[in-house]
Amino acid sequence: MQKPYNVLFLCTGNSARSIMAEAIMNHKGRPNFTAYSAGSHPSGSVRPEALRQLQAAHLPIQDFRSKSWDEFAQPGAPKLDFVFTVCDNAASEVCPVWPGQPMTAHWGVPDPAAVRGSEEQVEKAFRDAFFLLDRRISLFLSLPLSTLDELSLKNEIDNIGRQ
Repeated sequence: MQKPYNVLFLCTGNSARSIMAEAIMNHKGRPNFTAYSAGSHPSGSVRPEALRQLQAAHLPIQDFRSKSWDEFAQPGAPKLDFVFTVCDNAASEVCPVWPGQPMTAHWGVPDPAAVRGSEEQVEKAFRDAFFLLDRRISLFLSLPLSTLDELSLKNEIDNIGRQ
């Protein structure tokens, strides 16, 4: 694979987890990585709690929107090198499957938007999701991509999703 790499984070609603992952990767991975996010059933809006979490981490929040993964299957869309699903199978949430040739892995993260409770409990759920995504993206960025064969790389990115 040649740099720069294009990474797509997929979730169901594209309103919180995939948006936060896109922001983290674009901050930590530039100039070698460009991140995008999308959903199989986009909610149509980005959760304000996700935007507040990004602001708290001093990451830019402009230009985020909830969008369909169909945008990345259109002619002229960026060629994707990696696709990571960040929806939570444990919550019986349906995760999208990406067709084609990119390297894929499932990095399930509990849905902070599903948390009901006090403002502090909801804020903590978004913070926990952010830090889990941040840790996994940091692990991914530390991989020696140019020296790993395809099978080794697949094993590494799958392992990251279990951490």
